This record gives sequence, structure tokens and C-alpha cells, in this order.
Amino acid sequence: MKIEIWSDFVCPFCYIGKRRLEEALSTFPHKDQVEVSYKSFELDPNSQKDSNLSIHEALAKKYGTSIEQAKQMNANVGQQAATVGLDFNFENMKPTNTLDAHRVAKYAQSKGKEEPLTERLLQAYFTDSLHIGNHETLVRLATEEGLDSEEVKAVLNGNDFEELVRKDEAEAREIGVQGVPFFVINQKYAISGAQPTEVFKSALEQVWEEENNKTPLKPIGTSDANGVACTDDGCEVTVDKNNK
Repeated sequence: MKIEIWSDFVCPFCYIGKRRLEEALSTFPHKDQVEVSYKSFELDPNSQKDSNLSIHEALAKKYGTSIEQAKQMNANVGQQAATVGLDFNFENMKPTNTLDAHRVAKYAQSKGKEEPLTERLLQAYFTDSLHIGNHETLVRLATEEGLDSEEVKAVLNGNDFEELVRKDEAEAREIGVQGVPFFVINQKYAISGAQPTEVFKSALEQVWEEENNKTPLKPIGTSDANGVACTDDGCEVTVDKNNK
């Protein structure tokens, strides 16, 4: 079973949805046969790499609300994060552009380090209050996950892996992704948003059953001489006793 997840590193529900999927997978009997991969999605491709706004100010500006309303919205999200063991530090988050983070994640994917770096980038932004648009920060985080610092610097100093990021985003548009997280199972089944863990559990079980438990064929006809066949033990032969 293959699960593809479109997400962004500054999307709180992407982190929450990741945890809920992981909770569902932890009790799924066939978890060893599930492959999870991540697809790039930028919530705000035009955002600045360096911003003087707090996350509350940025949210208020985006939705045309007051700072107090934005703080309440973030508090509500923080409460949901806490239910899956995540600690969101909204007071110190650093809004930024995530293109470079996605490019480094694609590099990490090429080295078999996609999942740990994805987790580290999410933690860095939401809990550790790190600037994940800053190149030095990205190099340090990637190095923590066993990636070569000089190779990461080379990626960041050019346009490497941007094509793969754009490919993911184009695919998202093609399949009608309106927001993230967005989960696609076996390129046939879709789950939109950070659904409750039970929804993920049910989806995993349903897809596994539909994809692996084939409906037995219904026999047609009779088992008379016109339907004889061969098996591993030989071929069924009908002898006409009147023809000697």
C-alpha cells in the first residue's frame, strides 16, 4: 500500500495529520507493507523568506481579523496539536517561504532520508521556533539527520530539486487538491485534511480489504463430461463403455 501526502512545513494541520496517520498505522496489522512518501505544497508561494510579522500578525493579515482573534485561532489549533502529543510554540514561530525547505526535502528523499527530515523540519518550525527559510538553519537540520552539509549547501546555492517541487504542485492541481494535508492511497483513494485517527484506521482497513481480498469467482455450468479439465493429478477422461 502506498500513501502519498501533500503538505507544507508551515501548515499546522499537516503536522497534526501526520501524527494521526502514524497513530493509525501503529495498530495496522499490515503496517510493514505500507510505504509513505511526501509531496511538496506551498501554502503561500509568494511569502517572504524573512518577515517582521509574528505568526499572529501574519494570520490576522491573511484573514482580515484582529490580532486577538488570530491568537484565539492559533490557541484552538494548539489544543488540537496537544491531543497528539505536539507542542506548538505560536509565540515564537517565524513565518517564512518554504520553497528551499521543500528542495532540501527532495534532496533528502534522493538519499533515503525524506521521513526523518520532514519530521525534523516540522518540529523545527512549530516547536523549536527555528527559521526554516534560512539556509544555515536548513543545512544544520539536514546535517542532524545524517545528510552531507556540503551537498546541502550546493543544493541551496542553486536551483536543484526545484523541478521536483513544481512537479508535485502541478500534480496537486491536476487532481484537485484545494488544501493540505491531502492523502492519496494507492493513487485511487483520497483523504482531505487532518482527519481523526479513527478515520485513518478505517481507511487503511477498507483499502487493504478492497485491494487484497478478491471476491471468489462464481462457477457457471455443470460438472458433466462437457466440462472436464486437467489438474496437477492428471486429466479427467470419460470412457464410453459401449465403444470397445
